[in-house]
Amino acid sequence: MPPRALLPSYRRLFAAPGTVAFTLAGLLGRLAMSMSGVSLVMLLTERRGSYALAGTVAAAGLVTGAVGLPLFGRLVDRYGQARVAVPAALYVSVPLAALLLCVRLGAPNWTLPLCWAAGAAAPNLGGMARARWAHLYRDDPAARHLANSLEQSLDELCFMSGPVLGMLLCTTFVPEAGLLTAWALGTTGALLFAAQRRTEPPLAEPEGAEPEGTGPHAGSPLRVPGLRVLALTFLATGMIFGSTEITTVAYADALGHKPAAGLLLGLVAGGSCVAGLLFGLLTPRRAPGVRFLAGVAAMAGVLLLPLAAGLGGVGLVPLGAALFAAGTATAPTMVTGMTLIQDLLPQRQLNEGMAVAVSGIVVGISAGAALAGAVAEHTAPGTGYALPAGAAALALLIGLAGRRRLLDGDRRENPAPAVSAPV
Repeated sequence: MPPRALLPSYRRLFAAPGTVAFTLAGLLGRLAMSMSGVSLVMLLTERRGSYALAGTVAAAGLVTGAVGLPLFGRLVDRYGQARVAVPAALYVSVPLAALLLCVRLGAPNWTLPLCWAAGAAAPNLGGMARARWAHLYRDDPAARHLANSLEQSLDELCFMSGPVLGMLLCTTFVPEAGLLTAWALGTTGALLFAAQRRTEPPLAEPEGAEPEGTGPHAGSPLRVPGLRVLALTFLATGMIFGSTEITTVAYADALGHKPAAGLLLGLVAGGSCVAGLLFGLLTPRRAPGVRFLAGVAAMAGVLLLPLAAGLGGVGLVPLGAALFAAGTATAPTMVTGMTLIQDLLPQRQLNEGMAVAVSGIVVGISAGAALAGAVAEHTAPGTGYALPAGAAALALLIGLAGRRRLLDGDRRENPAPAVSAPV
């Protein structure tokens, strides 16, 4: 696919007024989120000299985020994006300021996880952006597919550039610079995003009979069987991300090139970003449930490449190629998973449903990182790549076991065949 074909194909998304504004504002918020983790580690290792403390504080934030994301999603579905995002963005500055003061003033270590956990749960701007696309193009499945592909590629772009920017700020200026910049970008992005009222989805009113588990008083969207399958699959996918990151750092360190780990991980995100953009140009010809299972199967296949490279003790260049190839299956799977959520759930539960999926990923990242750290401590370099390969196989087994639930969602929606713009 020639690069010049990308621009006209994605340009059609921005024909609707206000789409450029909320996309750019959401991008600022996601960049801030991707900077926060490495900025926190740099701050605490520099000011307190402890990687263990940094890991504990980060883990506290992951737990709070995993619990808080669906709760914020439910509030957004009930009260609207702007009414939740604005006070939440302003509130986050309080625990962040408390954290920086505790670090600066030498407060006891136990205060730091409390501060970080108090500010870790925030509205999911990526999910809210996808909800806007789903509303704007609710009658155009091809455009929704294109929009979900764009959003996934933007996610990957942020996770490539955010850690690099955070580390650069912390090492060039002061250790606090990364978190302060992340706070400024995140607050600005959330407020600008909330200000785009004309693209905000209206609050959905109950309309007649709904499928079981999706009525006006249905409670958690996890009552929808298909979403439970997706949440478990995303949890396994998060384990892929967490274990790949730790294993790659350990492998590069064993070869005496630890700084190169950031570049290697950037190749994973780069492969996913490119694949996401190209995947958006394809005309969806099969139901989302079928495409999702195919994506998970492809992910399980390509993740054998880093495992083979790691066990073979190859250098950084072949490993980088294997990691880039492994990343190409991630975006299509995530894109189709988000499309499935939009098909399975009514609009009034869309933000909460996508937040549940993201929470599954967050929990998986934490579990995968912990497992990979233990494996790296006690086994030869490269052995840890068995973890992402195993997690991908687990995701495939979960998807196959719940395939009837996923395909039931396809049959219930039964969208008309879409015609995409010429590519």
